[in-house]
Amino acid sequence: MNESPGNYLNQELNWLEYNQRFLDEARDPSVPLLERLRFLAISSLQLDEFFMVRVAALKALADRDCRTADLSGLTPAQQLAALCGRTRRMTGDQYECFTGL
Repeated sequence: MNESPGNYLNQELNWLEYNQRFLDEARDPSVPLLERLRFLAISSLQLDEFFMVRVAALKALADRDCRTADLSGLTPAQQLAALCGRTRRMTGDQYECFTGL
């Protein structure tokens, strides 16, 4: 069995992609308006919880200078950097979606 980091997805980045599905539904004009608003709210609430729990745990590890990589091969600091860029795009999309409703 080949266990190289390229064979695994990062759990946190994968979770953001899962949350993106709710935002995609909120941006879909074929979905009724109230449902779109509901999907946007779900996306926002889940992102808040994600930061309170998962990002906080990664930040604590990075602050302790933990350099242990996860199964995907990323250290806590590398994960935080990747999450920062991805969540900036996602929150921008959320604001754009909200103003367009």
